[in-house]
Amino acid sequence: MKKVKVAVVCGGYSGEYEISIGSGQVVYEALNRKIFEPYLVVIYKDRWVLLESSGTELRVDKNDFSVERPGLERLHFDAVFIAVHGVPGEDGRLQGYFDMLNLPYSSCNAAVSAITFNKNFCKQAVAHTGIRLSKSVLIRRGDAFDQREIVKALGLPLFVKPNSNGSSVGVTKVKVAENLEQAIRSAMQHDEEVLIEEAIVGREIACGVMEFKGRMMVFPLTEIVSHNEFFDYEAKYTPGKSDEITPANLSEEDTLEIQATTANLYKWLGCRGIVRFDYILTANGLYFLEVNTVPGFSKASIIPQQAQAMGISLESLFGMAIENVVIRS
Repeated sequence: MKKVKVAVVCGGYSGEYEISIGSGQVVYEALNRKIFEPYLVVIYKDRWVLLESSGTELRVDKNDFSVERPGLERLHFDAVFIAVHGVPGEDGRLQGYFDMLNLPYSSCNAAVSAITFNKNFCKQAVAHTGIRLSKSVLIRRGDAFDQREIVKALGLPLFVKPNSNGSSVGVTKVKVAENLEQAIRSAMQHDEEVLIEEAIVGREIACGVMEFKGRMMVFPLTEIVSHNEFFDYEAKYTPGKSDEITPANLSEEDTLEIQATTANLYKWLGCRGIVRFDYILTANGLYFLEVNTVPGFSKASIIPQQAQAMGISLESLFGMAIENVVIRS
């Protein structure tokens, strides 16, 4: 049986670069060598390279996503596992590139990736399902805004975040109105648009999902308990700064509602591959928070935790993600 040549693509241009490198390394190491022939491809702003085990970098030809190897035939890939968090792996750019090359990849398509990466567009799309959403205000670079009107509309505290970004990069929790303008400036360093949202008080719950051979697989839930003010970048990636409880200690009714909502949103948005939906569960009901179309894949990340609780090894999880697209193509 011919092995499937898989490019595990990681890196990227955002503040999530290091996290993406870790995710890519885990995927690369976990893939079954009897079935797959994986290669680690790192995306930098100025170059794309195939990183060999020796540390040698070989340039990737962006014209056809191939690699010239000394003494060997030119390398062409059968499939791509996208492990780039943020830009350009989660916003649709890489997906559009691979679509033009007719090369199958593991994540959502370009349109779905672009819509879901834009928090404001995603909320508008999800609103049609009837799920609860936090009230929000969108500000574009150069827009005039009235801090008093924003606070009046959304209340305090509130969250200020880049509209298109991940891993809580550039996110600020604002407790007093006087700090709002500085929080907006901080978020504008990461994006041209800033989303300001009311703070919803409740339990933060994450739910992974994927479709395999036409069968929806909804993972066990994880409750995220941050030791910081909120689940910021430090809390996400610093050991001891948060507790991630899998499976979450929830009632059967709440568990089924969140898993059913996740399956419905996955279908509604047209997702593909391994996706994670995040929610806030309050006394008044469930609120949609965001969707991650390229979630973290390191062993400490939420999706691997949920897969383990479900009895699925990382080898099987990543293998299924690639098998999905190879069969479909």
